[in-house]
This record gives sequence, structure tokens and C-alpha cells, in this order.
Amino acid sequence: MTYPTVEFGAFLAPWHRVDTDAHYAIEQDLELCVAMDRLGFSEFWMGEHHSGGVEIVSDPLMFLAAAAQRTTRIKLGLGVVSLPYHNPFILADRLVLLDHLTNGRMVFGAGPGQLVDDSRSIGIDPLENRRKMEQAFDVITRLLAGETVTEKTDWYDLDRAYIQIAPYSDIQTAVTATVSPTGPKLAGKYGAGILSLAATDPAGAEKLQEHWGIAEQIAAENGQTVDRRNWRLTCPMHIAETEEKARENARHGLLYLMNYLSHVSPGMQEVDDVDLLIDGINSTGFGVIGTPEMAVAQVKRMQEKSGGFGKLLVLHGEWADVPNSLRSMQLIAEQVMPEFNGSKARRQRGYDETVNSDGAGAKATSAGQAEAQARFEAERAARAGA
Repeated sequence: MTYPTVEFGAFLAPWHRVDTDAHYAIEQDLELCVAMDRLGFSEFWMGEHHSGGVEIVSDPLMFLAAAAQRTTRIKLGLGVVSLPYHNPFILADRLVLLDHLTNGRMVFGAGPGQLVDDSRSIGIDPLENRRKMEQAFDVITRLLAGETVTEKTDWYDLDRAYIQIAPYSDIQTAVTATVSPTGPKLAGKYGAGILSLAATDPAGAEKLQEHWGIAEQIAAENGQTVDRRNWRLTCPMHIAETEEKARENARHGLLYLMNYLSHVSPGMQEVDDVDLLIDGINSTGFGVIGTPEMAVAQVKRMQEKSGGFGKLLVLHGEWADVPNSLRSMQLIAEQVMPEFNGSKARRQRGYDETVNSDGAGAKATSAGQAEAQARFEAERAARAGA
């Protein structure tokens, strides 16, 4: 089966150990974005969280505005903005500003919010978040399209609201999808991309093809189209030259942070041994703590499970220290990305044609050199005879 080419990026909550200084952690995430821009990654996503102590960026719009000043080409994804936490008009207006500040490199990722304490802190019911996300996404889409919106609900009241400046670009959008059909339904209704945040979780992985089917069906019913190239799947990944080295690197923070996530994400269980955790991650296909070859095999499995997607986002956290995290991204750029973005196939063709040519190039060069020598000697002889 032929799949779409795959671009690579990273998705950060971000996850940092509590004993890592917050200022240093934020700076290292900015440094990672700069490094990924230089290495040729396509996208860098940053999330919004307000509690828990581990996920420490409260405003991804501000973070990506800073990242835009340090990078030149990488797209910057809001991964994601928790729509129920914001007035949709104010958020739409800020999105347009960020679109200008990034020169059109922003991708608007929308979600309902995940951390219960975030909702509690501002007095909203987390069970209402998905409904509110759908309402807000509709309003924001209309505002970005230049509409004037008058709409009153139980949580916002807009009176002839419109965005006073036009966006810099045709803003790309993506909605989260884990297990529920909310994200695929919205993607289909508005022709948005899908951001599958549980693509390797057993429950989420089994929903991938169903979710894409929902998106296509709803899109057809609403006169929209959805494109697999705008389907983003996430996967935890840390690689090194050997599996043993990757495992040693991950002792820095993998167990600590995954045990935190077991209290946040359904289906995850707390464990007390990092090697057992890594064994489980690798054996179940949840992620890769290993080598570039293991990462290549994992992406191929994800292609088969989904039927094809356009972007692989490495779920990145403080699994390892900074130098080894950067080295992991470098190895992904050097040895994993070319297997899927189309660059290796063309180069491989040129290489194969050369080495399988029975030395045609060398023979042609040798013949040319001999012909030039003979011609030179003939010219000199003719001149001497004159």
C-alpha cells in the first residue's frame, strides 16, 4: 500500500520534572525549537496547562511568539489551546495577531482542556468542556473568515463581534482527537486537520481508522474535504545509537513523568521500575525508547494501523537530559525522517544506478582522459611538424 509522505515535528505539553528549575525548563524548550528548525523538522507544538506542576506553559501563544523570533521556517502549532477557558472573540483576535507575528507559520490547534484542576480553578465543569469547545470552535472559525458574529450562550455573549484586521495567512487549524468522536466530527464539519494525541495508546490506536472515517463522512455531508496530509499522529520517542544507551538516557525522567501522566490520562498505570516501563512501551507499540531502526519500524506500524497520515509528532518530554534529548532529535532528522519524507528514495535511486552501472562513470572518465591526452599529443606533433 502507498502511504502519503510523512513530515516530522514535536508535540510538547511540555512535561518537566518538578525539580527542574522552571525558567531553565522553558529556555530548554525554546532551545529545542531552535534546534528542530535548524534540523529540518516541519512543526513544533506547545500546549496550554495551568496546574499539576509538570506541564508548565500557561500560554502557548506567548511561547510561540517568542519562538518565532528565534526561528525562521518551522511551523509553530498551538498544541492545544483549551477553548472553554477563553472568550472565543478575544482568542480569535489574539490568533490573528500571532499569525502576523509568525509571518503565517502558526497552526491553530483546538482542544477541550485536560487537567481537572485547570477547570476547577476557573469554576467550570470539565464535563461541559467538549460542548463548549464545539461552540467556541464554530465562532472562531466564522470570525477568522471575516464574519460578524452575534451569539449568546451560557458562557459568552457576543454582540456584532468581528476581527478588525485580516489574518496574515489562511490560518491552518487542527482539532484534537483521542477516543471520543468530538475531534473527528469537528474536523469533518470545518475541513480542519486532526491531531490524534492518543495514536499509540491501545484505546486510541483502535479508533484511528474509525476517526478518519467519521471525518470523511461529516466532511462530505457539509461540503468540506479532509486531507490525510493534515492528519497528525503523536508518539513518545527517544532514540540513541544503541537501545542500551537510549534506556540509560531515559532514566533521567521517563518513569517520573509517565507516572505523573498515569494520573492524568485514562488507561495508563503507575509502575515502579523504569526497565519494565520501557519494556512495555517498546513491546506494545506505545512508543520507542531505542534506536533509529526501532523508530522507523514504529512509524511503519502506525501507517498500517491508520491507513496513512501526513505528520508524525514526537511526544517530547524531559525523558532525558538536554544534550541527549537534542541528540535524539538529531538522529531522528538524520536517520528516521528520510525514510518517510521522500528524500531518501530519490537519493537511493541515484546511488543504486551509479553502483550498479559496472563502473560506467569511471570508464567514461578514463576514456575521456585518454582521448584528451591523444588529442593534445596530436596537436603538439602537428605544431612541431609545421
